[in-house]
Amino acid sequence: MPRAAATDERGGAVAASLRGLLDDPSIPSGVRDAMAADFRRIESMLDRLERDELHVAVFGRVSAGKSALGNALLGREAFTVGVLHGTTTEADAARLDEAANAGLVLIDTPGINELGGEAREKLAFEVAEVSDLIVFVADGDLTRDERDALRTLATTRRPLLVALNKVDRYSDDERDGLLERLRQHTATLVRREDVIAVAAQPSSRSVVELDASGHERLSSERRPPDVTALKSRLLAIAEREGKTLSAINAGLFAGRLTDQISERVAATRREVASGVIRQYCVAKAVAVALNPVPVADLLLAGGLDAAMVVQLGRVYGLPLTRSESGKLVATISVQLAALMGAVWGMQLVASALKGLSGGVSVVVTAAAQGALGWYATVLIGRAAEHYLIAGKSWGEHGAKRAVADIVAGLDRDSILREAREEILRRLHR
Repeated sequence: MPRAAATDERGGAVAASLRGLLDDPSIPSGVRDAMAADFRRIESMLDRLERDELHVAVFGRVSAGKSALGNALLGREAFTVGVLHGTTTEADAARLDEAANAGLVLIDTPGINELGGEAREKLAFEVAEVSDLIVFVADGDLTRDERDALRTLATTRRPLLVALNKVDRYSDDERDGLLERLRQHTATLVRREDVIAVAAQPSSRSVVELDASGHERLSSERRPPDVTALKSRLLAIAEREGKTLSAINAGLFAGRLTDQISERVAATRREVASGVIRQYCVAKAVAVALNPVPVADLLLAGGLDAAMVVQLGRVYGLPLTRSESGKLVATISVQLAALMGAVWGMQLVASALKGLSGGVSVVVTAAAQGALGWYATVLIGRAAEHYLIAGKSWGEHGAKRAVADIVAGLDRDSILREAREEILRRLHR
């Protein structure tokens, strides 16, 4: 397959996945609302892919000449230029008019070392996350802060270019020496050919002129920007691999967002599931405690466990039939054989006491019996959750290991104490 066709195919696949993420009906509205800014980014990335744009973020220290470099590349005053800290206060984007066919878009960002500018620096790194290429502007040898910033930017996995700005202030030898030092300092982060000298806003030069009478007159002449090498490099990258970079970066961002959505959805489901389990704990504990008919309370408890598992299946979007839920409860109970034996043994004794005493012993035995039923319900509920979260599977180590881990992770004393207190409150009422 030709390179261009393969690139277009990858871009189309990424665009389709972005649309699928935006239109996914299974994402709860609460999650969409909480992640609204991220979904807007996805929409922006989709638009970018459809317009074949390559977004370039420009970074650097305050007054290194970031905004001036952007203007020089654009050939117009698109970004605010100043010498005071804080001139650039928010990200601003402008299309590179002369490269309209290449779809190159420049993004100017706040200075990385502005005093009290942590929020602006955070914004700069957020822009890097949704950009395809980064141009780091320096006006001399790199400071420690600049090296740290470059290493941080490298972790975004975006291609890096370094622009040595203000080279008009140096002699040819000084310029070449600075370029070599920059290439050495960035050897593991930036390709040698991507460390480029520029003069975004050259200082004016003095010109001596003779007037009509032969007198010398000193005047100042503004020199044009020298950004040809950098501009050519950007356009070459855009033409050769712009679509690929956009598709890869959009896909990576969408992948991270999908993971975050999954975590939020899982957290929401866990919260709902915890509520379901607690409801059944209370219902089962109270029902078992107050049922005066021997053994009937045990049958009632088993039915409630199965009903709880059916409800949990709905919470996790993996519905279970009544038969499936019964089999799942049986599987869990087998793995809890020793524990369940103690629980049901206690309940059999309590049921017998109920029958022999005609219900007189209910208050004495109800709290203990109900608390054990509560604890068993928590174990069965958590084990069923594990099974559902794994997609109706016990996972690599099987049911025995999963249930053992759940039992080990629960504080039995705390659960029994909570259960007894709740049951006694209800009995008193």
